[in-house]
Amino acid sequence: MRNPLPDEVYSKRKTYRETDIRGDYFRDQTAIIHSTPFRRLKKKTQVFFAPENDHICTRIEHVLHVATIASTICKGLNKVGWELNDEMAYAIGLGHDLGHTPFGHAGEKSLDIILSNSGHGHFVHEVNSYRQVAYLANHGNGLNLCYGVMDGIICHNGERDEQYAYPNKTVNDLDAIKDRSVMPSSYEGCIMRFSDKIAYLGRDLEDAFVAGFITEDDVPDDVKEMLGNHNGQIINSLILDLIENSKNRDMIGFSDDTYEVVTKLKKFNYEKIYSNKILNEYDRFCHKIINNLFDYLHSIYSKNQKDYGKYAESSIELDRYFGQYINTMDHFYTSRNETEINIITDYISGMTDVFALEAMKQITIPKPISFK
Repeated sequence: MRNPLPDEVYSKRKTYRETDIRGDYFRDQTAIIHSTPFRRLKKKTQVFFAPENDHICTRIEHVLHVATIASTICKGLNKVGWELNDEMAYAIGLGHDLGHTPFGHAGEKSLDIILSNSGHGHFVHEVNSYRQVAYLANHGNGLNLCYGVMDGIICHNGERDEQYAYPNKTVNDLDAIKDRSVMPSSYEGCIMRFSDKIAYLGRDLEDAFVAGFITEDDVPDDVKEMLGNHNGQIINSLILDLIENSKNRDMIGFSDDTYEVVTKLKKFNYEKIYSNKILNEYDRFCHKIINNLFDYLHSIYSKNQKDYGKYAESSIELDRYFGQYINTMDHFYTSRNETEINIITDYISGMTDVFALEAMKQITIPKPISFK
């Protein structure tokens, strides 16, 4: 099975670059790995906020899981006659969450409320991930990734309940995408959507066991019987089902029985994990943090504008970092006539959980007086 569009569409870049020894998509993998947004993922929430336990999943582990799952599915389908590029799928997986906020979906909801209330549209982490790789990363120059990789990133929506996915047969206008309604233009992009689900369903279960939210006995019996109750078992079962059910079709998808059980597992996770009262309490704290940071940065930007000397003179480290950021990114924001709301949103969405918490301390707790 080949993709609906010619190969040269997927490998095209915004800025021409001659293909080197790595090939187009392996080059994109290395560009993503060496980028600042990727490095920050190790300190960003997957489900459990700023975990002190090193064995709890963070955002960087999640994207690595997704990349390997997507690549594995491509390899499996290629063995039965498909013609997929596993390096392209891996690159999409690595880059798909580069636009995620601190504190996971709680942070995303907070920024979305702020933007919508101010008349600046919505915050969608898939769209922001594209904004990162296309424009913001590399000091406002972007990573110059292939079209196929960026298309898969902006269309990766792993939250949508779907049994099957078909690629679009036309070239998506990536800059025009503002929500989660658009399907990717490649089979690799469709595989990525399922890989996202496969990666988080079982991994979130394991973390919830460690956190004491649930026990293995709480997991529905039919889920355990068909998929298993540990991450590795669940990943293996879902990958094999997806390959077997898709191999003779022109679409990617689960079998009827597996889709029914996946839907049940997802519902279970939402009821027992994501809606847990402890996480809901953290959500409220995260909302306060994001709002306070936004209001604070908005106030100092309104006061200082582009007078970078004023930021540098501040005794608050956050002010100095923010001043350095707008100074470095000025060429990008000026060329696009971006608003201060967009600038502040970009800065906050790029924060790690740890940096956001530290920034909050800096603007609410004064430094102790130093006595000589």
